[in-house]
Amino acid sequence: MPDATQPSTPAVPHAGDQAVPVSEVLASLSRALDLTEGQPLGHSVRSCVIGMRLGREAGLGEDDLAELYYALLLKDAGCSSNAARLASVFGSDDHAVKPRLKTVDWDDRMALAVETWRASGMRQSLGSRLRYFLGVARQEHMARDVIATRCERGAEIARRLGFPKGTVEAIRSLDEHWNGNGHPEGRSGEAIPLLSRILNIAQTIEVFWASEGPEATATMLRDRRGRWFDPTLTDRAVAMLPDPSLWVSVQSPDVDALVVAMEPVAEMRRVGARGLDDIARAYADIIDAKSPFTFRHSSQVAAYATAIGEQLRFDAATMTRTRRAALLHDIGKVGVSNRILDKNGPLDLDERAAIERHPLHTWEILRRISAFADFARQAATHHEKLDGTGYPWNLGADELDLPSRALVVADIYEALTASRPYRDGMSVEKALGILERDKGTRLDASCVDALAAVVTRDAGEDSL
Repeated sequence: MPDATQPSTPAVPHAGDQAVPVSEVLASLSRALDLTEGQPLGHSVRSCVIGMRLGREAGLGEDDLAELYYALLLKDAGCSSNAARLASVFGSDDHAVKPRLKTVDWDDRMALAVETWRASGMRQSLGSRLRYFLGVARQEHMARDVIATRCERGAEIARRLGFPKGTVEAIRSLDEHWNGNGHPEGRSGEAIPLLSRILNIAQTIEVFWASEGPEATATMLRDRRGRWFDPTLTDRAVAMLPDPSLWVSVQSPDVDALVVAMEPVAEMRRVGARGLDDIARAYADIIDAKSPFTFRHSSQVAAYATAIGEQLRFDAATMTRTRRAALLHDIGKVGVSNRILDKNGPLDLDERAAIERHPLHTWEILRRISAFADFARQAATHHEKLDGTGYPWNLGADELDLPSRALVVADIYEALTASRPYRDGMSVEKALGILERDKGTRLDASCVDALAAVVTRDAGEDSL
């Protein structure tokens, strides 16, 4: 669980236009992808250590190693896009379903049926569980469709961020199996890109090693050799498992730094202001893909927050931080079950507590990235209120600067005007009326007035 200690502003703000290693940004942001997949934090970077070792054992050249490296860090970039469907079809927490499907052998029909039953209607009555189980069984091609959505989405994000074709294709074919029983296209053997074959082995090793230990991992590799995995690569993976230096690296508390240092020199990438904006926008899309009811939420909040900033004459650096903070403010929400996010009705106490923890995840993820540290606090305090009634830190007016207050107002307004599972979006007038009630007490008056000036002007222009 993230540290609930009150977030503090960095002593030395990061220079917004300074180029930084893209590896540092992706390694830290991969924690958000781990949350979405229901994996322990660090799954992606640990998979990267394993995959890069396997890539070297396979004799890859520096160019191929670079493509493999970025694919390992971005392999789960599309994983949020299937969360809502999995939660709905299985009737269970998507974070509980996904890890089960990571370990079960798809070729073993009985094992797959047992694991499907265990994942169906979890914590519900026997009748409900049976209905969900039969519903999953009737969903023809569900596995293929869910994986295709994830793989295509992940590959598109890698392409948008400008990564090479080999990286994009490796992610697209991540879940193909050597015997042709994988997805989304049912490729087999040498038709599967080599980098995809390495990705699949590396992530499966990490999951089994973390959950079942080294002996079970070796047994799994031998059992799936020639079925899931390339036989030659499997033999190399089995041979490297006993090497203690590999597991010292994988289990190191500094594994993020080790992964950053692994970036192949031949393709070492640095990103400046524009590249950081592109990454922020891409991860905003990942965040918003978690639920069909948050489509474009983050980009809309960014638009409202920057509009407030323009009205209040924020300087250029503050505008940049505010835009990025708004795009990434809900990155911690990928750790919340879709059974909660998409619930059609009031939340119970446990569900409300889960929702109120998401800013802690936002803080823990963003503060680790030097390029994002200067707006991590602003992003994480988007549910705080001037009178101390917000969450999760119950901060007061003297602890919230003007840009943070602007983000709070922008987030509330977008949430009020967007449709949710339990209600339609409010009109501009009704939403502004709610903000007005809290103006000067819970919400900053100047920010509310600035937003009202913008949205009423835009509404008037739309009616012309």
